Amino acid sequence: MTRAPRRPARRTLALVAGVTALGLPLVAVPAEAHGGAAPPAPPRTGFETSNGARWTTEAEEGSFLAAVDRASDRVGVRTVGTTKQGRPIRLATIGRDASGRGTASQGASGPGSAAPGSAGPASAATTVLLVCTQHGDEPSGREACLTTVRDLAYARDKETLRFLARTTVLVVPTANPDGREADTRGNADGIDVNRDHLALRTAEGRALAALIRDRRAELVYDLHEYDGTSPYYDKDLLALWPRNLNTDAHVHDEARTLSESYVRRAAGISGFSSGIYGIWTDPHTGQPLKQVAGDGQERILRNTAGVKHSVGLLVETRIEALTQAEADDDARNRRRRVTTQLVALKGAFAYVDERRGLLGAATAAARHTGFADRGPVLIGGADNDPAEPAETLQDPPCGYRLDAAQYAEFGDELALHGVTVRRDGDGVFVPLRQSRRALVPLLLDGRAEYRLTSGRPVEAC
Repeated sequence: MTRAPRRPARRTLALVAGVTALGLPLVAVPAEAHGGAAPPAPPRTGFETSNGARWTTEAEEGSFLAAVDRASDRVGVRTVGTTKQGRPIRLATIGRDASGRGTASQGASGPGSAAPGSAGPASAATTVLLVCTQHGDEPSGREACLTTVRDLAYARDKETLRFLARTTVLVVPTANPDGREADTRGNADGIDVNRDHLALRTAEGRALAALIRDRRAELVYDLHEYDGTSPYYDKDLLALWPRNLNTDAHVHDEARTLSESYVRRAAGISGFSSGIYGIWTDPHTGQPLKQVAGDGQERILRNTAGVKHSVGLLVETRIEALTQAEADDDARNRRRRVTTQLVALKGAFAYVDERRGLLGAATAAARHTGFADRGPVLIGGADNDPAEPAETLQDPPCGYRLDAAQYAEFGDELALHGVTVRRDGDGVFVPLRQSRRALVPLLLDGRAEYRLTSGRPVEAC
């Protein structure tokens, strides 16, 4: 564990309470840096000021992030989308690229060119994207994300500054603002945003797709909560990597390492129980009994991230009271849920710091394999459920042709996914030989369950 900064001799200090998201004490700030006066106190969320008695409101989120943005030159806050009900989808950028250059745009690429962000030199910094509260009735991740933005902005300890010098942290504190306001799982149209990362029917899904396309995060970390079933499915924290079989093997292995060796390990060190999302276990032996969730659907963010060559991870904290004390005190229950999320985030940041070379190598190599245009594409199955022959495109076509009407309807979605197309008569040709090779059949093959449309396979290029 890192030691707290030592108090300098003969110097008056104004201390900032709290810890950074890396688990390090927030810095002691010299009072003379503020003309001898105590520095302004860091802003606090509604959750913090109420000690967990209530969740932070949307208005409080806006004020909080604006205050952090004003106070720190290492933070930039902007709006990357607007919901059906007119609420902003905010992005906070911390670290190497606080200006947020290249963040989401919801326009389409024209035919004949690569989509924005699909090529160009990679940044020397590792980019981490935190997606918080896709489900509006799962708010603990949002609170953890908000305070993480603040704590990284105000940190002065050497370890955190070194981390931020090599890392860009992107945070979407509320990925489903309308759902959070209504305390519903879905958005204003009742759509589950975490089932919309292929079709992109929602403003929320489109904003996240553009972020993933333009910022090419090496790690996409998705914060959720779950309802448990005692005694088979009742851990403080559950986590799961991309199970989709089109995830590059090295990316898959890094995601599993993140889950099992860092996030769950951090939970255990802090006294929280953990498990694999979707798996019921025997309470006596710990052996798996059955799978109730957590498949390889490509439309779910952790899987979409894997198919798009990012290390994706789903994390879930348990909503129900775990003790009588929590049952008697909702604030105690909320504080435990948020604390568990923060502990898991500490593990994720430790992973980035310790394995950034391996993480960067895995994701960079995966982004280039599609240009070789080799190997099957799987339209079903998972890493624990082998694809059936009917779910295996053993010899995929060299691409798919969309007619003018199909491209008019789905061109924007292809662009948001970062898929390259070429003009072909009155329509377009979508080649498999590109970075998003495995994604193309999932979007356009008539056999894919969650396809956008059925393109015409082109067997010879």
